[in-house]
Amino acid sequence: MDVAFTLAENVVRVGYDDLTPVAVDMTKKDILDVLGVAMAGSAALGVAEVAGLFKDWGGKKESTVIGFDCMLPAVSAALVNGMMSHALDYDDGHDKSMVHAAASVVSAAFAVAQRKGGVNGKEFITAVALGVDLMSRMAMGAKTNLRVSGWVYSSIFGYFGAAAAAGKILGLDKEKMVNALGITYSQTAGSFQSIADAVLTKRAQLGFAARAGVFSALLAERGITGPTNCIEGEYGIYNNYIKGEYDPNAVIAGLGKRFEIEGMGFKAYPSCGYTHGPIFSTLTLMKENGIKPDDVLEISIATGRNAADLFEPSERKRRPPVVPDAQFSIPYTVGVAVIKGNVGIGDFTPEAIKDERVLAVAQKVNPIILPELTKREVDPSIVEIKTKDGRQFSMRMDNRKGTPENPMSPEEFADKFRDCLAHGRKRISKQKTEKIMQLLMNLEDVEDVGVVIRMLG
Repeated sequence: MDVAFTLAENVVRVGYDDLTPVAVDMTKKDILDVLGVAMAGSAALGVAEVAGLFKDWGGKKESTVIGFDCMLPAVSAALVNGMMSHALDYDDGHDKSMVHAAASVVSAAFAVAQRKGGVNGKEFITAVALGVDLMSRMAMGAKTNLRVSGWVYSSIFGYFGAAAAAGKILGLDKEKMVNALGITYSQTAGSFQSIADAVLTKRAQLGFAARAGVFSALLAERGITGPTNCIEGEYGIYNNYIKGEYDPNAVIAGLGKRFEIEGMGFKAYPSCGYTHGPIFSTLTLMKENGIKPDDVLEISIATGRNAADLFEPSERKRRPPVVPDAQFSIPYTVGVAVIKGNVGIGDFTPEAIKDERVLAVAQKVNPIILPELTKREVDPSIVEIKTKDGRQFSMRMDNRKGTPENPMSPEEFADKFRDCLAHGRKRISKQKTEKIMQLLMNLEDVEDVGVVIRMLG
């Protein structure tokens, strides 16, 4: 029997009281984090154009679009919110599975919850935790490196996570949940070419997953059927998309007892996770040793093969022509760290990426690709700064800031949320920001989660 049946049964069976305290806490943090980065992402390139298109189309006012004064049909709101949640590459990261999990799952869950109405915090937390768990497990089961596969795992497995979360909120039974997974598989996509070409569809792909998840759950609710062997079948996702290179045990080990959201990491910087070790090490070395930007002669960064794409093509990464290139550039982000002493949302705009001071430092950043540093998760990095007076400083980082092994402090986490809301398309007062944050931190006590997202719309 296809593992889709096992996963669907787990989603249907597990309730709030079955979640571990750590899973509940991490789910609330993940929901808060994705809503924050979505608000900041509402002002990102491409989002207003997509939102405008759906506003022109109109439709039933079911679900809130974050940062815009409008409500749209649930499927449309899920797509726009999913896109803005991932637009800044500031959303969560589950390193064991190499997915951004919450953007598609939370966007789908909120869209359906508002459409249904009266969904309380405990129900919502459960749906998100299970959606994230399902997609993370599916990605962990894939033995092929995502760059080798050519697929963005956040996207292709996000379809399933979004469908599971949406189906849980709708109260689908096991048969309909299996159909929802099969229906969403019929729409699944998400090519790595969007990253290679540095185009805006990279940020839209998780929105596509959120939309399909909502659509699939709604179709399943009405009795539409989908392929039931959608995961392990002859033409299921593992055989079709990754040539059968998967481990079924990784998908089901500890299912219903261990929740993969417990291993979620949160981003300290709005850029690809492979840039975070080099950024943090550069900031630390500069600060602790009193190094000034003008002191820097050369910066060498050793890392694994997975991070090679963040150095090449060399000219594009040292002088990014567009924002997505800057988000996926180690030379550019390290240049920002050297010049500005931090890396933030404002450093990824068409104007900011032309800062000649930053670009001059980016020219001094040299890659060293070491096979022994290559991991399935985010590769470790070793940063060495050489100064003009002959000094050398080095730092290795194995776990980026924000991971469970190297967590952000509660203050850092709250400050990120405040900063994100301050950068949104719609300005939110400090008082309202604190109120939203308190509601999300105590989400299990909220009677209708629609109240929360409406405050951001």
